[in-house]
Amino acid sequence: MYSAQLILTTVSNLSGSSRRRRADAERSSAAVLQAAIKLLARRPQAGMGEIAAAAGVARQTVYAHYPTRDRLLTAVIEHVTAEVVAAFDKLDLDHGSARDALGRWVDAAWHVVARYPILLIDAVAALPGDEYQRHLPISTRLIQVLERGRRAGELDDRPPVSWLLSAIVGLGHAAGQEVAAGRMSMKAAGDAYRRGVLRLCTPSDDETPCPSNQ
Repeated sequence: MYSAQLILTTVSNLSGSSRRRRADAERSSAAVLQAAIKLLARRPQAGMGEIAAAAGVARQTVYAHYPTRDRLLTAVIEHVTAEVVAAFDKLDLDHGSARDALGRWVDAAWHVVARYPILLIDAVAALPGDEYQRHLPISTRLIQVLERGRRAGELDDRPPVSWLLSAIVGLGHAAGQEVAAGRMSMKAAGDAYRRGVLRLCTPSDDETPCPSNQ
């Protein structure tokens, strides 16, 4: 009886210790991620040691969670993407006019850029891998709005949706580069981005055929 109780107590203690280690690891990983988001937005060339210092952890801890700088930046993108998707889900993009929904999409996307200036640094844009796949969780919502607007005649149905998607993403990058270079304020660039996207997607009287992938 005593031995069985001792075993149960030991197992319980080990289980509790394991949970604490996991919780500590999750806290340190989150601290590193938040430190990277803030520090790299101010100093894009900051190294892993500086990020560790900003997070209040050892350099080895940073590498334990994120073995390379690219892995850390990828984690930043995944974190931001999850927040953007959650924000888009609250916008109810399936209701109201498609043009208004498109405007809300643009405003929400730019709000995230304003909150996370790290998205404007070259290192994020230059991450290896498929950029289309990185944008997919966000662009899926945009594609749904574009297709709804095209069916209703609110948005231009001549260019392929894939072309519109690339153009909208490109306009966002251009607006971000203007901010990063100090040529436009965040608000001015965001306003220009919104106007540009709506103008791009709105039907015009010009009947010139657009490029097609057919």
